[in-house]
Parts: sequence; C-alpha cells; structure tokens
Amino acid sequence: MKKLFVLAAMAAVSAGALAQSYPGTKPISIVVPFTAGGPTDRVARDLAEAMRKQIPGSNFVVENAAGAGGTIGATKVAKAAPDGHSLLLFHIGMAATPALYRKIAYKPLEDFEFLGMVNDVPMTLIGKPQLPANTYRDFENYIRANAGKLNIAHAGLGSASHICGLLWQSNLQTKDAMTTIPFGGTAPAMTALIGGQVDVMCDQTTNTVGQIEGGRVKAFAVTTAKPLAGHPVLKYYPSLQEMGLKNFDLTIWHGLYAPKGTPPAITKMLNDALKKVLKDPEFIKKNEALGALVVTDKRTDPAEHKKFVAAEMVKIKAAVDAAGKYAD
Repeated sequence: MKKLFVLAAMAAVSAGALAQSYPGTKPISIVVPFTAGGPTDRVARDLAEAMRKQIPGSNFVVENAAGAGGTIGATKVAKAAPDGHSLLLFHIGMAATPALYRKIAYKPLEDFEFLGMVNDVPMTLIGKPQLPANTYRDFENYIRANAGKLNIAHAGLGSASHICGLLWQSNLQTKDAMTTIPFGGTAPAMTALIGGQVDVMCDQTTNTVGQIEGGRVKAFAVTTAKPLAGHPVLKYYPSLQEMGLKNFDLTIWHGLYAPKGTPPAITKMLNDALKKVLKDPEFIKKNEALGALVVTDKRTDPAEHKKFVAAEMVKIKAAVDAAGKYAD
C-alpha cells in the first residue's frame, strides 16, 4: 500500500512538472486536414490566436495537410508524438471518414484524446434559381414527381455538402430520385448550381447565405433541429425536422484532438484553455461572422465530445451504407 502511495505521489509530481514546463519553446501545431482558406482553416486560425492568449508562452501555428477527405491530416496527428505539440482540428469528417473510407490508418475513437467541441455550422438546402418550387413542401413534391431526372451536387467525397446530401436523401428515402454529381470543391459546385447545370445542393451557411441573400439560389430549409429564428437571412426557412424528417439535426461541427497518450496534465490544460476561448467575446464574434455558433453545452467536456462523435459515426455510417457509395 505504501509503495502504491509513493508511486501515485511521484506520478502526480511528474504530471505537475510536465504541466509547468509545457509548452516550452516548441510551437503547438493545429493541423487542418484541408487546404488553406476554407471554413475549417479559418476556424483553426481564429482558434490558434485565441488559444495563444490563454496559455502563457505558447505559440500556436496552423498547418494544412490536405487530401483524401481529411484522412491525411488526421493520420499525421494520430501518429505524432503525444506531447501536446500536434493537435487536430477536424469537422464532421471525423465521424464520416470511417464510413466513407473503409481502410484508413487510424481509428477515430481509439487513436485520439478528445479535447472538446469548438463550434457548430448550420447547413442549408438550396436549389438552382430555375426550380419551379418556392417552399420546401413544393420542393419535396417536385423531387418525387421527377424521380430519376434531377441531380444533387457536392464539393467532393467526404465534404460537408456530400455528408449533408447523403443524410437528407436517406431520411427522405429518395435513394434513386437524384443523380449525385461530385465536384472538386465548393466553388465549382456552387457555380454549377447558380448556372442551372445541377438542381440541388446542401451546404454550410458559410457558403450559402451570400448566394441566398443575392437571389442567385433558392433556399428551402435549414438542417438544424429548430429553425434559425435569430438569423437575419435564414429565419424565413423551416427546419427539415419541422417539415417531417424525424430527428433530423445536422451541423458541420468542429472538434479539437490530440494523439492518444498525450499526458492528462497537458490535455487538461488544453481543455481548460479551450473552454475559456469559447467564452471569449472576440472569438464568438469571429465565429458568428462565419455563420458558426460556438459550443456552449456539455460537449466542451472531452468525454461528452467523444460520446457525441461516436453517435454521429453511427448515424453517418447508416446513410453511407444505404447509399452504397464509398470513397475507396
């Protein structure tokens, strides 16, 4: 018993010393598994700046490691030294990649320390301006009446728009009603929609609000459980759940992760800093400018963050398996 007490005391002292020496002079990299300039990259850069203020002496930098639907960047962090100097900021793709890519070099629930959720970005269901429907109900009826003649665009396998389209069609049970057309990014997909070359798309508010406000696309619904009553543009549109899609609640969320085995003293320090960032008025304002809402619920705790991702994995896998289309 005495020996166990001594070992526990030594571990506590060691953890305390580690926390005091962290981060040292080495930069803390936030790896973004996408190219620079996109929504996740912008969230990461705002987060890096805010985290720097919360951890004295720290130097947070953003590193882009794009490719394969985010799996290249995620693998990089999963295999990095667990010393708190390599972190991952990933969106809903953290839950989607195991379903889309049946052979990946990491296991999301086993190879990372979960540090807490950062934000939620609502999605909007939009159509080309030439569509005859003006309400969601008319739009849904139009899709059913024209089964096999319409198409739905997305920005690439594993993208937010791809995941949203899959889940929406799965819930609507319109598997064969639309042909899926992948593009090499949001910009070309949106251009095709505006030009009328494709019929439908579901994407983040960060990409759609300006197009809706400018009248270049038609909006039909939001993907959150409840309508976005406080949003200046989207308050006029119903939620898909409100329109009868049972339990449909989808946002493109972002979470922060460290390699498995990162010491508890470091993960606690990072989580404490993140919780302070999520209450920072400047960080909140920057998120709102992107159309995102910072997380204020229990998902800021690592255990709840992990539980949430596990549930999202189950939901997305069911939709991907139903579609029968994989990235590999």
